[in-house]
Formats: sequence, structure tokens, C-alpha cells
Amino acid sequence: MLEQTRSDGRRVDELRAVEITTGFQPHAEGSALIRCGKTWVLCAASVEEKVPPFVAASGEGWLTAEYAMLPRSTHTRTGRQAGGRGQEIQRLVGRALRMAVDLRALGPRTITLDCDVLSADGGTRTASITGAWVALAIAVDRLEQKGLLPAGHKVLAEQVAAVSVGVVAGVPVLDLPYVEDSRADVDMNVVMTAGGRLVEVQGTAERAPFEKRDLDRMLELAWTGISVLCAQQREAVSKARGA
Repeated sequence: MLEQTRSDGRRVDELRAVEITTGFQPHAEGSALIRCGKTWVLCAASVEEKVPPFVAASGEGWLTAEYAMLPRSTHTRTGRQAGGRGQEIQRLVGRALRMAVDLRALGPRTITLDCDVLSADGGTRTASITGAWVALAIAVDRLEQKGLLPAGHKVLAEQVAAVSVGVVAGVPVLDLPYVEDSRADVDMNVVMTAGGRLVEVQGTAERAPFEKRDLDRMLELAWTGISVLCAQQREAVSKARGA
């Protein structure tokens, strides 16, 4: 059974060790270093008192994201250009985190979330979303503390986290490192709210179509993992508030 043969000894429904360190970049309005096993992503939230031209007339704010893998985040050096994959991931991060924010309550300002992969071992996009939400929450807290947000309006409307799931050797598993991801029959990334509602699901059959029962099981595993991640997000933000 895969429960006994996963490369790192985990159960099929077990996350890699997760650690979230806030305040990693003291000049950013919010920052968090998230470590998911050997995948490390530095997330920073920057606030600017302006919006892009395409939302200027709406009275709303904007949230966007940028994603990059540092040159030696992998076994061999990669260039600094985002490339097609990087652009696709940063659009995913932006979409997922815009779901968390009431843009009208944010007002005419932009929050940019920078996600830089320091070490990659699978699940970099999901770690980016999970860590970026923490950086975002801290930045929104600071805006509230400065009295820059309207009273009585909740800018951070949702808590959002993400995790990878897949089917490896015929068995659905949670939180795949690269060694499993590279040979998975199915590769899926799931973004959910803390209440269990789906924000985005990206799933691909790598070799052959998969059954609905596998999809159902993977979504159950994703919810198991995201519940844990959301608790760790809340703990990290709470510690940042008390710092």
C-alpha cells in the first residue's frame, strides 16, 4: 500500500511539515515565508495608493500577483524570466486572492503579492497561495490600524488556502513532493475557502482518464489538508498581530 511506501513515510492524507514565518521582509506591508517540506516560498504584500487604468472609474481597488522561481530553487540554474508557466501561476495566485478581498471596501489602492520560490520540491503554486494570504491579511491589518479603510466594512472577506493532490500508483494522495508529482497518474491543485467552498480546481490526467470516485477522494483529501493549512494561517496572523 502507498501508505507505507510514500517517499517520505507520510500517510496518504498527511501534509508535509508546514511552517509559516511572518515579518520576514520588514519593509513590506505584509510578508510570510512558508515552508512546505522542501518547498519554500517567500510571499510579500505591497500596498500602493493607486489603481490600474482599467479599474480607475470603478471606485474599487485591485489585487494582483507576481510569481518567480529563483535561479537555484531547483537542481539546476534557471533564468529569472517568469516564462509561460510563471505567468500562468501568477494569474492563478491573483485570481485566488482577489476572491478573498472586497475590492470596493479596499478603495482606490492596489495590493501586489510577490511570491518568490526559494526552494522547489512540488506544490510551489499552492504554497504561494497559502503564504500570500497570510501576507495579505497582515497588510490589510496595517491599513485598518492606520484608519485607511472604511469603518464597518470587512476588506478581507474570505480565508483562502491551496494544496496539491493526485493519484500515484493508483492511490489518491495529499500534498505531492516532486518525486511523486513527476510520476503521478493525476495531478491536481485545489484552492478552497476556510469554509470548504471551492475557489479553483486544476486537474489533469497525465496518462489515462480517471474515475469520478478518484476526483471525489482527491477533493476530500484537499479539504483535509486545507483545514490544517487554514488553522496554521490563522495562527501565523494572530502571532503577527501580537508582535
